[in-house]
Amino acid sequence: MEEVHIRRAVLPDIPYLYDICLKTGNEGKDATSLFFDPYAIGHYYAAPYLLYPDGICFVAEYGYRPQGYIIAAPDTIAFHKWMEEQWLPVLRIRYQLPFPAALIRSENEKRIIELFHKCQFPVDMSYQPWLADYPAHLHIDMLPVLQGKGVGRALIDNLFTELARQGVPGLHLNVSSANEGAVAFYKKMNFSVLVEYDWGFTMGRKVK
Repeated sequence: MEEVHIRRAVLPDIPYLYDICLKTGNEGKDATSLFFDPYAIGHYYAAPYLLYPDGICFVAEYGYRPQGYIIAAPDTIAFHKWMEEQWLPVLRIRYQLPFPAALIRSENEKRIIELFHKCQFPVDMSYQPWLADYPAHLHIDMLPVLQGKGVGRALIDNLFTELARQGVPGLHLNVSSANEGAVAFYKKMNFSVLVEYDWGFTMGRKVK
């Protein structure tokens, strides 16, 4: 088995991003059984970051295929503007409301379809004042084969090197308190809690 290789994502990686997103979409566990449409979750949480012109995407290859990724937008507000103008309009046609209830397998799938129809821009800064200091955001997902190999730290390091190169001051993320492993990992990566909610946390880390 080859060593883990981290590289910039390219367009042919899109199928792998969809697959990884689905297989980690249930608080880090496989969400395949929770979705009638296996691509729905990746439409929101994976593919747009690779297609967004300013997106930052790295994949971790192992066994000659991507098995994990870190994807980010350096400017969350600009990303939401692009989502609202370029990405979501087509999805809103494809997933028109009301979506057939008989096809929805879980609350997870229902929530994703509702997110397609949620207005992304303008962003209300009064509810997210920390965006000024932590404008970037990320998603990181890895299949079990990569876990425990230090790949998460390596992906974070690659991302923060690129954010520093671009002069981005800080990054935030949202994480469910039910995903205890992820919360512990981010704390180990020097993220601190910015806001606590009933469902989890917004955590942040300065780039320098």
